Amino acid sequence: MTPIIKVLREDWADPEVALPNYETRGAAGADIRANLPPEIRAAGLVLAPMGRAIVPTGLRVAIPDGFEMQIRPRSGLAFKHGLGMPNAPGTIDSDYRGPLGVLMINFGAEAYTIRHGERVAQAVIAPVVQARYEAAADLGETARGAGGFGSTGKG
Repeated sequence: MTPIIKVLREDWADPEVALPNYETRGAAGADIRANLPPEIRAAGLVLAPMGRAIVPTGLRVAIPDGFEMQIRPRSGLAFKHGLGMPNAPGTIDSDYRGPLGVLMINFGAEAYTIRHGERVAQAVIAPVVQARYEAAADLGETARGAGGFGSTGKG
């Protein structure tokens, strides 16, 4: 079964900006574009080095129960300009109906201007399993045991 993501544009959003879409047949993530408010569309949204901003998409989504939308950075923006997401991947839960924004950070050395309509992130739809948590007196033994960060190998 292919999940259907219902998408609603905000009243102020530019309808010419494409809805999330897969650029190739084998793409795991659908590209999400910046849909900037009318007052900053021409100038764009400037991210200073180490600056953070929520980039508006102009969208709200309804994700089916049993799924989540993971918002992931685009590798090209990361490699070429140092742009990323401090909370990557971001999660949009199936019961959230607010504005879809992309939290971005500029790890680069120079300011970067996000342009209206620019692809800024990817959305990956993934199944969700909710577990039940129970208090336990014992967790059992494993070969790894309590070994933490870096305990299974070099680095």
